[in-house]
Amino acid sequence: MDQKLEKYLSKAEVLIEALPYIQRFNRKVIVVKYGGSAMVDEELKRRVIQDVTLLKLVGFKPIIVHGGGKEISSMVSRLGMEPKFINGLRVTDEATMEIAEMVLCKVNKSLVQLVESLGVRAIGISGKDGALLKVNKKYSNGEDIGFVGDVKDVNAQILWDLLEKDFLPIVCPIGMDDDYNTYNINADDAACAIAQAMQAEKLAFLTDIEGVYKDPKDPETLIPVLPISEAEKLIDEGYIGGGMLPKIQNCIDAVNSGVSKVHILDGRIPHCLLLEIFTNKGIGTAILKDDGK
Repeated sequence: MDQKLEKYLSKAEVLIEALPYIQRFNRKVIVVKYGGSAMVDEELKRRVIQDVTLLKLVGFKPIIVHGGGKEISSMVSRLGMEPKFINGLRVTDEATMEIAEMVLCKVNKSLVQLVESLGVRAIGISGKDGALLKVNKKYSNGEDIGFVGDVKDVNAQILWDLLEKDFLPIVCPIGMDDDYNTYNINADDAACAIAQAMQAEKLAFLTDIEGVYKDPKDPETLIPVLPISEAEKLIDEGYIGGGMLPKIQNCIDAVNSGVSKVHILDGRIPHCLLLEIFTNKGIGTAILKDDGK
């Protein structure tokens, strides 16, 4: 067979493999938590946004929730302050909160710009807009860490309205408490809360790891499918700890609250989102209910 024709046929086979997934998830909400190296590397950033815009154009309803921790730390340092963390959470005083909001809003609008350049209408909103994300003050093991919020309520109607009008919402993880004070929200927490409120079909975390390992030092122990009972067992037996622990707990909470499936993906792999959603094998780790549905 002609090599050129073979190349085109292989492309057709990829599209045919994707067809049942396009049919299954058509008109379904998919929340993408975007963070890590994929936000800093410009080429990776473009590929992630290409993935999300493709999902939108084939009939999915994606929502992006982005972080910006590296950019915030960089700006804090540039302004002569020292980033502080307690139990992995940023200590956010009033000055740091001001910097965080400035940086996150800048990141938000740069993502809107990129999505718009690819021909999809996007709207960037803060969790403060329309009281999208209402929070309580968050403590870390009883310690006061400043203006860090725990999401207590999501005004999902705002997101439904944007989706209905064919916009791609891009959410900046800033919220307000009942006294209208501004709080920084961990982007993982914000993405989980939004996915739960929207009863999302999928929640995908783009991270700097390939997925969940039984032994983090052995790449051969990557777990491709993880029922929540197994995830809880890994936590109880001490296989999951450190920064991975709250992420996995968020995943378990999301699935228990109605999100069909949660994916942990390596955002450093180009087009990881498409590989996970549109191929039979997939990549990363999928966390789901024990019955596999």
